[in-house]
Amino acid sequence: MDLRDKVVLVTGAASGLGRATAQAFAEEGAQLALADIDEKGGRDVADRVDGIFINCDVSSLEANRALVDEVVERLGGLDVVHLNAGVSTGCGVGDDFDLELYRRAMGVNLDGVVFGAHAALPALRARGGGAIVATASLAGLTPMPLDPIYTANKHAVVGLARALGPALAEQNVTFNAVCPGFADSRIVDAWRGDLAAAGIPLIPAEAVGAAVVRIVREGGTGEAWFVQAGREPDRFRFRNVPGPRPLEAEA
Repeated sequence: MDLRDKVVLVTGAASGLGRATAQAFAEEGAQLALADIDEKGGRDVADRVDGIFINCDVSSLEANRALVDEVVERLGGLDVVHLNAGVSTGCGVGDDFDLELYRRAMGVNLDGVVFGAHAALPALRARGGGAIVATASLAGLTPMPLDPIYTANKHAVVGLARALGPALAEQNVTFNAVCPGFADSRIVDAWRGDLAAAGIPLIPAEAVGAAVVRIVREGGTGEAWFVQAGREPDRFRFRNVPGPRPLEAEA
């Protein structure tokens, strides 16, 4: 996909991975629409990339529909959607279970992807097709015992991408997941000290943004791309599990 003048919507765009991805798309000549609940941060990024900002709680279906309607009204259409908004969980499933925190995490991390895709599809079809990339996590490909609920909703995002990719192919819409390891964003703030002490480097947000642009440009679908420190981003290859292509070997 040639991204020049394409309309790109990025959720969770006020900081971290969303901000870096917005900048990467802007450098490709795209028109940016940015969504977040952080009004100040979102508007700052919009000013930086000469885009528009729309306040949106992605855990609400109606808010997602209103978001897409406003993007189409103000920018004339929609070509690419990066469903990036995400939060850490802050609770487990035992004595530390907290229903409010659980609902918040599932609402943003999973509902936000499902609702965002649902809202965006009519606008993408109206342009003859387009691309959706959802931010999952390396925790969507491998267990993260530090946050099992986060692991669960990110596994769900990967599964959604692998199923929806082939399902949407006839509509000329691609759907993929990007799965970064520990990256420089707010979501790792609680673990920064522990990660540094363990010698685990944070992936620069810009590396994740560049990977998202690459996923869109390459035009595959139903794929889960891993992004890890010191490695070139690539498609994760699932061992002996049917995917959008024939059986694949594990990366």
